[in-house]
Amino acid sequence: MRTAIFMVFGLAVFAGASAPVWTQSASSGSGARSSYSPPRTPWGDPDIQGIYTNKDENGTPMERPAEFDGLTLDEIDAAVMARLREERQARAQAGAASIGGSAQEDTGAGPSHWYEHLDSVNARPWLVFDPPDGRIPPMTAAAQERQRAQFGGRGRGRAGFGGNTDSFADRSLYDRCISLGVPGSMTPMIYGNAYDITQAPGYVVIRYEMIHEARVIPVDGSPHLPSSIQPYMGDARGHWDGNALVVETTNIHPAMGGGRGRSGGPNLKLVERFIPIDGNTLRWEVRYDDPDTWEQSWAYAMPLKRDAEHAPFEYACHEGNRGLANILSAARAEEAESGGR
Repeated sequence: MRTAIFMVFGLAVFAGASAPVWTQSASSGSGARSSYSPPRTPWGDPDIQGIYTNKDENGTPMERPAEFDGLTLDEIDAAVMARLREERQARAQAGAASIGGSAQEDTGAGPSHWYEHLDSVNARPWLVFDPPDGRIPPMTAAAQERQRAQFGGRGRGRAGFGGNTDSFADRSLYDRCISLGVPGSMTPMIYGNAYDITQAPGYVVIRYEMIHEARVIPVDGSPHLPSSIQPYMGDARGHWDGNALVVETTNIHPAMGGGRGRSGGPNLKLVERFIPIDGNTLRWEVRYDDPDTWEQSWAYAMPLKRDAEHAPFEYACHEGNRGLANILSAARAEEAESGGR
């Protein structure tokens, strides 16, 4: 039985996600293919509709940990994975109380029994499958300079990753209950990991539990919007590659940051693939393509598991949200204590 959560806490918790157990090496294309053939919609498209969750993928690092230097995903055996799952579950349990706080010092994030990540059963040791070394490629010199200009200095960094607190506008769009963007809304969190996929002729709609965003993805061959139009979730256009849904997203709003090493430039293109593996599983993967930012493209993946009982709850982010006000008031208190320095 799931319990609804009706508030958000000011400190965004981005635990790493994990990738599926099926692993194939990849260079420029997808990391996986499947012989499974899903049912068809009345108009003939592969039918991938349903409610999915990736709650089990919380806790796996994005990149290959140092302890596995020199190894690839295919070289991690079942015994190692069993150890990693046990260690990650122990860490989640140990940290749960500090997230929600206590009756005496309530953080606003609710009691730990609300959380979905405490019994996560991760699928593999790290998330990035391309490059095969499991590491995000180095950023270009131009991208490093762009990032310093965007996030450096007080009152700068409107995406919120610089830790600035001069104004609500310094904080991330997630802190402000506006958007997690793409692919942020697919990143497993401590709660809110439900996805409702609905299809209609010429369209696929994905409704996200986290911040209750929805993407309406045309699959009718229509062109992208003009580059001057930059939605928070970007401009998505899809097509079917066999049984896989391929979604190309451009025109991403400049305020949408992707976290450390994952903030692309104005020409960033994201290519997602939703690959039916069996009747209960989709492999979701996303490729970052932006030669202005990284020395090569890179990709990561994870499974989405069908779960009809994991329907999205209301995400009433603004109601009872003390996080943003507390971040700013705490900063003012620190300034007062330090004499305004």
